[in-house]
Amino acid sequence: MAVPAAPQRNAGRLVSKILDLIGVFGLLSVLAVGGGAAVLPEMKHLTESEHHWLSEDQFVHIYSLGQIAPGPNMLMVGVIGQLVAGWGGALAALVAFLLPASALTWGVGRLWERLAGWPWLDAIQSGLGPVSIGLALSGAITVARGALINATTVVIAAAVLVILLSRHINPVYLILASGVIGALLLSS
Repeated sequence: MAVPAAPQRNAGRLVSKILDLIGVFGLLSVLAVGGGAAVLPEMKHLTESEHHWLSEDQFVHIYSLGQIAPGPNMLMVGVIGQLVAGWGGALAALVAFLLPASALTWGVGRLWERLAGWPWLDAIQSGLGPVSIGLALSGAITVARGALINATTVVIAAAVLVILLSRHINPVYLILASGVIGALLLSS
């Protein structure tokens, strides 16, 4: 039996990686109740521990980049896809993450209109609120575990929280200031 040529093996590995990306981000898409932040713990687990595509530092950095970049913060899945399988991986991850949730939202929206007078509608909406908050909070805790690595990062995070709760200020300024302060204090 002949050994396949190296380009065929590489192409096979690339296709396998793209299919893995589609599987991971397609699943996360339909689980993202309350927004993309709701699936951050599972995304972190799948990309770090299960598939070993990212380190914890890479995940935190990509998430932080998604927060500061214009547009939806969950476009970070494209960055993950690009790191795993190049531009084809970026496209596959983005489509897999955005398309199922968009289609599901469209379908549920149409059903919601039909059930406008249904008595259970308010109960469902009331029940989904706390679920969404809990999932988003679990995402924040997951990112915090990777980002709060010493006393300096904890102080920076606490200061940002206090400022956000006490003043109306654009978070982008706080992100930029925190990055500069972190670079000055943590570079060694």
